[in-house]
Amino acid sequence: MLLSIVIPCFNEEEVLFETYRRIKSVTSKYHSLETEIIFVDDGSKDDTPFILRDIALKNKNIKIIKLARNFGHQIASTAGIDSSIGDAVVLIDADLQDPPEIIPEMIKKWQEGYDVVYGTRIERKGETLFKKFTARYFYKILNNISEVQIPLDAGDFRLMSKTVVNALKAMPERDRFIRGMVSWIGFKQISLPYRREKRFAGSSKYPLMKMLSFSIDGLVSFSAKPLDFSILFGIFSALMAVLGIFYAIVLRVFTNIWVEGWTALMIAVLFIGGVQLLCLGIVGKYIGRIYREIKGRPLYFVEEYIGFEEVPPIGSRSLQ
Repeated sequence: MLLSIVIPCFNEEEVLFETYRRIKSVTSKYHSLETEIIFVDDGSKDDTPFILRDIALKNKNIKIIKLARNFGHQIASTAGIDSSIGDAVVLIDADLQDPPEIIPEMIKKWQEGYDVVYGTRIERKGETLFKKFTARYFYKILNNISEVQIPLDAGDFRLMSKTVVNALKAMPERDRFIRGMVSWIGFKQISLPYRREKRFAGSSKYPLMKMLSFSIDGLVSFSAKPLDFSILFGIFSALMAVLGIFYAIVLRVFTNIWVEGWTALMIAVLFIGGVQLLCLGIVGKYIGRIYREIKGRPLYFVEEYIGFEEVPPIGSRSLQ
């Protein structure tokens, strides 16, 4: 049996040696389970690629994928999953907020017959109240409008069986939202509660604007409800306009009062214009995704593979 551990990295020079030490400490306890550890360098600008090379030179079960540029966390994770050959794959970030020490519990659940074992955070150390609040209610909103129920307080830290991994590899969409995609695939899934730690070192690679963009991707990936909302906004603004016209006619016919000036007109124009721009933005977001899909470009390009014995995996390009 072979276990693949995929670790996407971006500017993680301060934590990599500790990450490898703790994962190695966990995997060394399994004598009947071979492991391959796949680090994916997502276009790092610091010493991450040099540190990974140093680790790989000393350990034959280490594999490295160096992407040609920064493609983003979800694509880097996808590149590692594409390259994995294990009977199960664990996806974990390099920052050690998700503790490698609970991987044995995931393996146990997998051996009991579960295809997906996803971590759910019962405590989130080192995160602001704002981030905790917005993360929790984002998933509540998403689950209310989505066709797929995504577990609350669950990230990408999970174990997936080969069956699920093969299904994930068969999904070619470019705007990846892996936790949602895995939920959509189905099969037998179970939650594993854990306490999330502070980052071991370095800073978060998900600032506010990036988190907002990621949230929007999640919403439009798994629901067409925003388009329905734009229709409702349009109907509402049209009704408001009709009511405004009716109100003005009533005032003119039955009273001596007449609404004069441009203030009311400007308010109406700005309201209707704002609704139209909002609806165009929603529609544009979906059209943009269609545009990216029909171009048919590869998800990523790989500059270098290190430690792989076989031909690079389908779905990527190597410049070697």
